[in-house]
Amino acid sequence: MILLEPDLDPDAALTLTSAKQTAASGHPTPKKNLRLPSARTLSRFLTEAQSAVRLKGEVTVLLTTDVAIRKLNRQFRNKDRATDVLSFPADGIGAEEIAGDLAISVPTALRQAVEQGHSLSTEIKVLILHGLLHLAGHDHESDAGQMARRERLLRAKLNLPQGLIERTSKRVAQVSVLRPGNPKTPTRKRSHKP
Repeated sequence: MILLEPDLDPDAALTLTSAKQTAASGHPTPKKNLRLPSARTLSRFLTEAQSAVRLKGEVTVLLTTDVAIRKLNRQFRNKDRATDVLSFPADGIGAEEIAGDLAISVPTALRQAVEQGHSLSTEIKVLILHGLLHLAGHDHESDAGQMARRERLLRAKLNLPQGLIERTSKRVAQVSVLRPGNPKTPTRKRSHKP
């Protein structure tokens, strides 16, 4: 099931992001590619991705704002910042019928779509797949690359581009810091969170 946060104004985010992107690059992404996909389109993808992940039970996806996802991130993960996707696996009575919930920040997804050069629809699908893998019990922060490998295989099957884990790895490899004692010798900065 796809739910839309009542406070979410996708057209305002579209206008802001489109203007920033045009100013930064001089080459705007077509506005139709930055529009929020229909709930029907996302529901079809959710069903397909859930089957590919082999995740049983109902999944609800909330499309929300940066402000709302920041509150959720602070409340449930003690991280006071907006993020792109949060996963809430079901637990307790009825958990066999409900897989869990996902929350996706549309403004963050929109910024990431522009950065990656693809549509908002594609970015939301990448985030749904990533969240479904977390609901299925995968955790890229503590495994030895199993989630990244599984996500890569499923993205190929679902015709999706580069995923979150790979993007983070590339960003980490691109950030250089100076080693103490030798200011001319760069070293790589490591991070495990996007």
